[in-house]
Amino acid sequence: MIHFATLYSGSSGNSTVVWDEETAIMIDMGASCKKTIFALGEVGLAASKLDAILVTHEHSDHIGGLQIFTKNYPVPVYGTAETKEYLESRGLVADGIDVGVLIPERTIRIGSFAVTPFSTSHDSRTCCGFRIEKGTGRVAIATDIGKMEDSVFRYLSDCQLVALESNYDEMMLRNGRYPAALKARIAGPQGHLSNRECASTAVRLVNTGMKHLVLMHLSEENNTPAVAETMVYGAFENNELADGCCEVYSAPRFAPSKIWRIQEC
Repeated sequence: MIHFATLYSGSSGNSTVVWDEETAIMIDMGASCKKTIFALGEVGLAASKLDAILVTHEHSDHIGGLQIFTKNYPVPVYGTAETKEYLESRGLVADGIDVGVLIPERTIRIGSFAVTPFSTSHDSRTCCGFRIEKGTGRVAIATDIGKMEDSVFRYLSDCQLVALESNYDEMMLRNGRYPAALKARIAGPQGHLSNRECASTAVRLVNTGMKHLVLMHLSEENNTPAVAETMVYGAFENNELADGCCEVYSAPRFAPSKIWRIQEC
């Protein structure tokens, strides 16, 4: 059985864990070592039991806790070649930590899981999401993504659980206090995914078998869980999808989420 939980999610820090009886994988570690260890304990995991840390990209809200954590727990770290160079050149992982290179669309094996990174559009050196599989159990995560491309959708398709960015409400961003340049960056093709774009993608994913949608990286300034979830459920209704076709859940900003258990055979 695949277990999935978010530890925290938002511009203040992002981290997610996927595990089973044999293997535990963390995706990103954007908050402090202390906070991350506490959050792991809240979902029943010990930091010493982690088998790998996958890094989506080099922005601080995804790597902020890595350096101190890897000093205390020598867990292998994985990222693209550009991410590896960034982490190592700036001393953002502890000395002696092996940073493995991920090649988008090339599957690797980490313990009992098959992990496939895929490129996403974001204003970083490089950015990726992950599809993680064991048997027939499939989960995917894409937290920083400026636009939904067919190449990304392919890796989200037929997953029972998808953790997908729903960063901002378009009207709240437009009418908010951010300067024009920042608004343009957020809404641009290398920025973040809006509630509307997330909702339209969710409709398509339900038709491929998605049963659980976890809304990720919600803006504290330009979004709320209620607004984001209402957008998704409205899209389901407008497309005549059955009530209860998919659970929609907003990942908490500062605390762990519930734990999902995905059957695999």
